[in-house]
Amino acid sequence: MSRDRDDIALLRGLVERYSPSTQEGEAVSFLVDAMERRGLRAYEDEAGNAVGETGSGEPHIALVGHIDTVPGIVPIREESGRLYGRGTVDAKGPLAAFTAAASRLTDTAGGRITVVGAVEEECPTSKGARHLVDRMRPDCVFIGEPSGWDSVTIGYKGHVDFDYRLEQPNAHHAGDHRRAAEWAIELYNALKTRLAEQTTESEFESPRLELRRFHTFDRGLTEGVEAYFSVRVPPGYDMDGLNGFVMDQAGPAEIECDQRLPGVIASKNNPLIRALLRGIRQEGGRPTFKKKTGTSDMCIVGPAWKCPIAAYGPGDSSLDHTPDEHIVLDEYLRSVEVLTTALKQLTAAD
Repeated sequence: MSRDRDDIALLRGLVERYSPSTQEGEAVSFLVDAMERRGLRAYEDEAGNAVGETGSGEPHIALVGHIDTVPGIVPIREESGRLYGRGTVDAKGPLAAFTAAASRLTDTAGGRITVVGAVEEECPTSKGARHLVDRMRPDCVFIGEPSGWDSVTIGYKGHVDFDYRLEQPNAHHAGDHRRAAEWAIELYNALKTRLAEQTTESEFESPRLELRRFHTFDRGLTEGVEAYFSVRVPPGYDMDGLNGFVMDQAGPAEIECDQRLPGVIASKNNPLIRALLRGIRQEGGRPTFKKKTGTSDMCIVGPAWKCPIAAYGPGDSSLDHTPDEHIVLDEYLRSVEVLTTALKQLTAAD
């Protein structure tokens, strides 16, 4: 089998193993076995992450992807140079590219390379990344997310999430009685107005409100509502101020701020970025930088490790979580070459 077909088989094997968050076991076992066959020192860590390493000493380069996906089965097929399936873009494509590139440096003497397929990135726990925070201190970090093979992502928004619940005595609909749902809608509108006042011309720099869940119920003697509000926030946003505003507007409801994750922005002037740009140019690309309005494990490990960091990987992120999720295989293979060049430069192995 040619090296390209072997790299595609690695990706397809990962995609064939359905792995929604908290159900990653089969995919982790597959990746650990694949890493071992490719010459990496591979194992499953205490959190359930797939880990593969090569080399030793410094610098320590970490490539942190995630092996879980959102739910939903997308039929797997290879057609017109594209591989369709859940996770091809978000984010088994980047993770497979990390593994393929690292396996080309198994004889490196210029440092240590660690590839991680982290679990539970697609759910609030971020169990895999949080497990790594106190157990690694890498010198630079690649985060495996779809940037496109010729682009590098340097920023992600964070989010602040609120779980809203109100149950109150029932009353006749004809009376002067504010229903629980109306209380929740009033908070939603107040939030919407406040955030609109903070909007700028830049989508990345503007907070955005998402209504994730809204459910009303009537139990005869009582009626109520359960809702979930999420606010995407840019780096440096006043999350304490937002939390205080929501609590002031709570009325009779019970509200819990159950998720707070700051946004992150990385430097464009460091050895990691220069290595990636060189790799892209060697493959004939004209590199660009991106800032994403979503979140990633970069928001967790970046502030903790305080080292050069960027997100990179093949795939069109507009296909994330969609029924049409697919990756162009030529772009996937190009990303492997980009990463190989970057790793060689960072380990002085070329």
